[in-house]
Amino acid sequence: MPKTPGFSGFQQAFAPQSDESDTTRPRPRVPAFARERAARETLAVSPSSDLATFEQMMALESHGADTFVGVGPRYPWGGLYGGQIVAQSLRAAGLTVDAGFHPHSLHSYFIRPGDASEPIRFEVDRIRNGRSFVTRRVVARQSIGAILNLAASFHVPEDAVDVQPRSIDPGIGPADSYLSNSWSHVFDRRHVGHDGASPTRSAARAWMRMTEPVADDVLTQACALAYVSDDLPTEAVVADHPLKTSMTEEGEFDRTFMAASLDHAMWFHRPIDAGQWHLHDLRSGGLTGSRGLASGEVYAEDGTHAATITQEVLLRVRR
Repeated sequence: MPKTPGFSGFQQAFAPQSDESDTTRPRPRVPAFARERAARETLAVSPSSDLATFEQMMALESHGADTFVGVGPRYPWGGLYGGQIVAQSLRAAGLTVDAGFHPHSLHSYFIRPGDASEPIRFEVDRIRNGRSFVTRRVVARQSIGAILNLAASFHVPEDAVDVQPRSIDPGIGPADSYLSNSWSHVFDRRHVGHDGASPTRSAARAWMRMTEPVADDVLTQACALAYVSDDLPTEAVVADHPLKTSMTEEGEFDRTFMAASLDHAMWFHRPIDAGQWHLHDLRSGGLTGSRGLASGEVYAEDGTHAATITQEVLLRVRR
């Protein structure tokens, strides 16, 4: 059995180089167990904390050139929440970008389930630095290997025409009209449905907002929206399944289906305040081959179209 590298060797292998912008130099290969042990020894937040705050999740620690380590809470279903990994990956990408560039889109693939008992390592590649646009790629890793791959683009805001052809359906009431049914201490959620608590056929709508403080910089606000954005798309797809429409008992869904996010894309159109209510209005694009597509918009309370979300979902009937 090979000897486990010491932590000092880990630090040396990933110490910042004299020119951190040089991404042509290959990364040193460090065994997964060494990466995990070194990260555990330096993290200020316990990875197994049930109540890790959003601020703590965003406090990624630098582990060398364009490499960061973060943690997350333990979730009710076990593993990690996809929105957390997307938000942290976007955060890692943004930490390598000048403040004048704002995130305008991301595209991510969920590769493996995450483990809440382990820290997460985010490796950023500086794909391109342009005058108007900057592109980054991020791979989130744990001891099992890559758990998420994300591409993000950043844009310098431009003074140009602003057109918005769609807004909130006038039949939808304000957030206070509906009951809170969030599973998270990080955000509040209020479903808009026939009974105010469940999604309608082929759609899922909910007012959502962060309940914890969020820094007012553009990057952190976008990360907060990315965090909550993974919560609703699966519901839109599930609501379209013939078996779901006949379910009446609590817990019947988990006995019938296995569901997981496959990939997730977002476009950030206009500035947001994640602490204010936003309507997530998602629709199902149908199901085929155990894969379903959800897409929709995120609106501020005044009807401003803040973002667009698209997600492909794996939905299998348990045998």
